[in-house]
Amino acid sequence: MTSLATETLPRSSRGIWGWMLFDWAAQPFFTVVTTFIFGPYFVARLTEDPVGAQAAWSNMATVSAIIIAVLSPILGSIADQSGARKPWIAFFAAIKIVSLCLLWFAEPGSPIIYPIVFMVLASISAEFSIVFNDSMMTRLVDKRDVGRISNLAWGLGYLGGMIVLITVVAFLAANPESGKTLLGLDPLFGLDAKAGEDARITGPISAVWYLLFILPMFFFTPDAPRGLPFAAAVRTGLRELGTTLGELKHRAGILRFLVARMLYQDGVNGLLILGGTFAAAMFGWATIEIGVFGIILNVVAIFGCWAAGSIDRHLGSKVTVLISLVLLLAATFGMVSTGQGFTLFGLVQLPTADGGGLFGTAAEKIYLLYGLLVGLSFGPVQASSRSYLARSVSPSEAGRYFGIYALSGRATSFMATLSFSLVTYWSGSARFGMATLLVFLLAGLILLVATPYPAEKTKEPAGT
Repeated sequence: MTSLATETLPRSSRGIWGWMLFDWAAQPFFTVVTTFIFGPYFVARLTEDPVGAQAAWSNMATVSAIIIAVLSPILGSIADQSGARKPWIAFFAAIKIVSLCLLWFAEPGSPIIYPIVFMVLASISAEFSIVFNDSMMTRLVDKRDVGRISNLAWGLGYLGGMIVLITVVAFLAANPESGKTLLGLDPLFGLDAKAGEDARITGPISAVWYLLFILPMFFFTPDAPRGLPFAAAVRTGLRELGTTLGELKHRAGILRFLVARMLYQDGVNGLLILGGTFAAAMFGWATIEIGVFGIILNVVAIFGCWAAGSIDRHLGSKVTVLISLVLLLAATFGMVSTGQGFTLFGLVQLPTADGGGLFGTAAEKIYLLYGLLVGLSFGPVQASSRSYLARSVSPSEAGRYFGIYALSGRATSFMATLSFSLVTYWSGSARFGMATLLVFLLAGLILLVATPYPAEKTKEPAGT
């Protein structure tokens, strides 16, 4: 192990804010492209087969998850040996930015293979960059404050995503029939909603936003010093990764946490990837409805992260994650159980009359209430999971363990989306497919209850 592994980066408020702005920069891709605007457009309007398109979108997420799961621990371990994280972030940022810009060409009726390829490249680049950014946290922030800072950064991310989403819904996305935005305006830049330009523009917008706001991290956040040359870093990193994987059997607490996180994060990923498309298919929501739904969720998410930061600091990351998982289970069950004219699988009947305007039916309003629970909890469950691990490992091993952490978030995430695809194909119902997410959330919750906190409390053999 090189000496740089034990160094702590100089801490400054400017450097920490630069690090937190990475979440602000990265979130619009997940908000307006993956979840609320481009994803639903891909499913509902790019082709004439929404069920097949939804399955294709799920398959895209599956392929991305497998690549991320395989390569993240390797890259994280190599980064521990090469030292500096910023060159890696810059490399993957270039791939992500180009891929997002190319989504503009996903016109209705065009082959879906191209946007799928661009989404795979953007998704894996985004996640790899997150591995390197997260691994900087243990050197930048004291363990006492890591939960608060992590939740604050996550909340900043939702604020950034919400700003972009509001801009799209208010000034760019138009009703295909009226040609007007939510504010009754003509779309900026003469965008044609019938040609999907209001949704396709979210790729280039997210790319430009990402480029601008990762710059403070590059300028102000201190990086670890350079370590081994690339070839030597690869050899040593792979060897260290093997050692780390062997260590896990002696670090039962960390292993249990990673497995629990693997399971519940599968459910969270599936909910974020498929939740918007599920609503679009069930209620026939256009870009405006989904955009407003996303804005509401992001407003609530900012409050959720703010509250979770305080809970995390006083009660710990584990309690914060458990509360969030209970809320997510309730929300997912409610969403899956709701359809036109009913909720809770028909135990509660709802009027079917459409009152007009946004979310005009009672079922849509109920779905929106369940969405508020998602908004409260899906930020804290991820932010406090990040701080859970940061409190459980040392800076010298952060790259390797955050790489494995990314693996735990993606290793079986293809199982969630694959389960959705298989059940949807088999049943012809996206509702049954969405119900599979409950299994992953519940299994992760049960396993996390028995996990120590911090996970390093489990006794380890000498010399590890």
